[in-house]
Amino acid sequence: MSEHTYKFDVKMSCSGCSGAITRVLTKAKESGGVSEFEVSLEKQEVLVKSKESYDIIREKIAKTGKEIRSGVTIE
Repeated sequence: MSEHTYKFDVKMSCSGCSGAITRVLTKAKESGGVSEFEVSLEKQEVLVKSKESYDIIREKIAKTGKEIRSGVTIE
């Protein structure tokens, strides 16, 4: 299975919001599901490189309770 890069527009209002997403994706990285990620509070953006499907990554981010406004597969 090849890696894909996903970009999510996530509503984050503070460092606590971005921190929650960072914690979830760090756990996914430690378990091998995510190879790289970047959370930008300023851009309201989360970039994730993973072998897992878009839906699985979206679900992980959604579990933080943050509103996902949109998401796309970049590559």
